[in-house]
Amino acid sequence: MTSKKSLIVSISLLTLILVLSGLPALAQDKEKQSDNMQILREKVRADKKLFMAQNMQLTEAQAKGFWPIYESYQNDLMKYNDRVMAMIKSYASGYESMTETSAKQLLDTYFGLEMDRVNMGKAYLPKLQAVLPNVKIARFYQLENKIQAAISFDAAIHIPLIK
Repeated sequence: MTSKKSLIVSISLLTLILVLSGLPALAQDKEKQSDNMQILREKVRADKKLFMAQNMQLTEAQAKGFWPIYESYQNDLMKYNDRVMAMIKSYASGYESMTETSAKQLLDTYFGLEMDRVNMGKAYLPKLQAVLPNVKIARFYQLENKIQAAISFDAAIHIPLIK
């Protein structure tokens, strides 16, 4: 599979996670829905790792140092994404009757999450610099940002404006 096709598949799966996690369970109980979401997350995570492996072009020595850091980063990113989903779910439950107070809370949460994402990326920089040249680190963050941009674009299409 070409790199472009891998990116499209990975982005599609990541987007699917965001869309599915916001949908109510129609004919499933919460436990079954949770199990299905976990399976989907694991599949996306594996596909994303394959995409990264294809695009990072690491030497054997670089790979040995990079992959444990990558896994830690992905764990932190999953926790971050869970917080983003919680914010979106909270927004979805009240966007039609947004008050000044709830709008302020939304803004505070949003900008707090944005800062946390930047700080998370900065926190991993020294760890990555210990095992990779800066050019490969920049490539890693570029790939992560491309995936995030596609997810953000899809979310923007599906999240309604405040009434």
